Amino acid sequence: MTTMEKTANVPEPRAGDDTAPLLEVRDLHVEFHTRDGVAKAVNGVNYSVSAGETLAVLGESGSGKSVTAQAIMGILDMPPGKIPQGEILFRGQDMLKMSGEERRKIRGSKIAMIFQDALSSLNPVLSVGYQLGEMYRVHQGLSKKEAKAKAIDLMDRVRIPAAKERVNDYPHQFSGGMRQRIMIAMALALEPDLIIADEPTTALDVTVQAQVMDLLAELQREYNMGLILITHDLGVVADVADKIAVMYAGRIVETAPVGELYKRPAHPYTRGLLDSIPRLDQKGQELYAIKGLPPNLLHIPTGCAFNPRCPKATDLCRTDIPALHQVTEKDGAELAGRGSACHFWKETIHG
Repeated sequence: MTTMEKTANVPEPRAGDDTAPLLEVRDLHVEFHTRDGVAKAVNGVNYSVSAGETLAVLGESGSGKSVTAQAIMGILDMPPGKIPQGEILFRGQDMLKMSGEERRKIRGSKIAMIFQDALSSLNPVLSVGYQLGEMYRVHQGLSKKEAKAKAIDLMDRVRIPAAKERVNDYPHQFSGGMRQRIMIAMALALEPDLIIADEPTTALDVTVQAQVMDLLAELQREYNMGLILITHDLGVVADVADKIAVMYAGRIVETAPVGELYKRPAHPYTRGLLDSIPRLDQKGQELYAIKGLPPNLLHIPTGCAFNPRCPKATDLCRTDIPALHQVTEKDGAELAGRGSACHFWKETIHG
């Protein structure tokens, strides 16, 4: 049995089995057909998240984080997007095989998404109360009066001051942090099993970022939801994530429990991301930066996609795509939940 087979050999969950992960993404591929060629945005992604668990998906812009989330939600523009292969299992059922109507019933009520730009995601000509209430009117058939009362309760729940007085206000009348709370309220409206938060703290100052993340963590504990947190900011996830998947050029290049990844990265890309974080003990020193740019997805380099930017790259890296190896200790003991798609992961983690 190969390393890759060993990693992927997991029991098949039964449809509707409550002991199965909430969500499993298996060998997912997403591509976009353009005039210039086929952009391979997601290339064989595998990950899972269970009830009450937080998975952080990290990587630079263009790594495929948000496209994977859009494929899960069923909101990809197709065409030009296309999903040539893969499975997206929600409670054991493949959503890619569902009809459009079946997926609409899951979207919002079972899986909800918080988008990164609240101002552009909210309708500027409708009050926030109307937009929050729409979830109840459409999915539960409530009257306008009942939906408005639910909207006020939601706004109170996410700690928007004077919710009863502000329910008729419009998005532009709220600050960035308050708009993001409205997006969280909208995602929570139907008490979903899983929330996907796509860069939920983008463009917010550090204090508001912390408040938003604390609120998400508190609500997750209260409802025992699964949470997929998509971000490029390693500082945001340090205190909230249970496990991390690092993406580069549409592939997952490292997986690890959050503490293990920060302590001992097993991929040169992850190490580069960690080294680029400002540190208090490096005052006055030049900040590290990963050389070069992420690859053009129309022309992904052969072999390991990170090889043009990697200080450890050899001829092997330029010809052979590395599998997601099971990471072990020096004595061969397996490290639970740890994987690295690097030919030289041993030198990276143990060097």
